Formats: sequence, structure tokens, C-alpha cells
Amino acid sequence: MRGVWTGLAGLAVAMTISGAALAEDGPDVEKGEKIFARCKACHTLEEGGPDRIGPNLHGVFGRTAGTKEGFTYSKAMVAKGEEGLVWSEETLTEYLRKPRDLVPGGSMSFPGLKKDEDLANLIAYLKIETGAEDEEGGEEEAAE
Repeated sequence: MRGVWTGLAGLAVAMTISGAALAEDGPDVEKGEKIFARCKACHTLEEGGPDRIGPNLHGVFGRTAGTKEGFTYSKAMVAKGEEGLVWSEETLTEYLRKPRDLVPGGSMSFPGLKKDEDLANLIAYLKIETGAEDEEGGEEEAAE
């Protein structure tokens, strides 16, 4: 009986380690897409897509906050851009965690995402769908 318990304990440890390894593989883009479903009422992602209540997000990575042509931003968002806020993986993560903390007085009604995993998954999805992955690849090719 002792051998059975030892074997089960070993199996449990192996499963825990393999589960942790899977979590370390990086963000899950499919989960990010599901999270973005909440954002679709206000944002589009495709190049040339329409603005809605919020701006189209294509090309958002590397863009100065509050500067997408043709969209009317809150004064608070424009001011943040004038202060030098540029959207990157880090700044978007901070913003999507607690929008009102990064841009007090901003108009986005979204309360934020609490889980780091959800933020990482959403950012991974946004990088692909907004053209950031293409631009990164292009920069790498140009540097070679």
C-alpha cells in the first residue's frame, strides 16, 4: 500500500510541475481573444476599421496616447499623451489593469482586469490583431 501512495504522490508532483510548465509557456492568444470580446462593443482592431465609442486599436503599440487621427479623446487622455505616454506592452498592461489610475478623468468606462494572466493573454492577442507583431518582425528583418 505504501508503494501506491508513493506512486500517487509522485504523479501529483509531476502533474503540478507539468501544469506550471504549461503556464510558463507564455500567454494564450485564444484566451486573449475571449477576453477582448468584452471590448468589442467599443473598439475594433482591423486596419482601417471604424472607431466606435472608443478608438480603433490597429497600430496602437508605439502610438502616443490620445493621438489617433479622427477620434475625439477625453482631455485627460490627450494630456497624458502630451506628457509623453506612449502605448507599449507595459503601459497598456498598466492601463488595462486600472484605467482610471493611469488616466484620471479618462472616459473609458471599463473597470480593468484584475488577473495578470488575463492581462498577458489580452496583450498577446492585441499585439497580433493590431499589427504590432508584423511591425516587430519587419524591424527585425530590417536590422539584419
